[in-house]
Amino acid sequence: MRALKKIAWGLLIVLVLLQFIPRSVNKSEKTTPADIANNYQVPVQVQLLLKKACYDCHSNNTRYPWYADLQPFRLLLDQHVRDGKEELNFSEYGSYSKKRQFNKLRSIGESLEKGTMPLKSYRIMHADARLTEAEKAVVLKWVEDTRRLIKEGKE
Repeated sequence: MRALKKIAWGLLIVLVLLQFIPRSVNKSEKTTPADIANNYQVPVQVQLLLKKACYDCHSNNTRYPWYADLQPFRLLLDQHVRDGKEELNFSEYGSYSKKRQFNKLRSIGESLEKGTMPLKSYRIMHADARLTEAEKAVVLKWVEDTRRLIKEGKE
């Protein structure tokens, strides 16, 4: 019983100390010139879907949930956002080469078709990020149209 108390106190102390780890903030009120919407025609409906399902991890503007101020959740969220932005950042999309833009759009389409994005772990906590089949179809059509424009050099 004494050992259990010591372990509990130790865990409590660690949790309190974790709260002092500096937090990064991925928030920008400005739309960058390299933002995908400033480089390609993104219909309003598609833009709204991207913002609700993708931008938290794949842009320079994350909407943080209530638990984001608590460690260790914040560390996990920060890592998730860093990983997501490294893979695809809609805020910096225009700075990618045309080949990379084309390939990223292909990856977006494949991820939607396979259901791998948004991540299941993200959809559990963010019900609004769950896209219906009709919403996926809207985004997929835009992806294909934009890829065609890039391929034809008409972007």
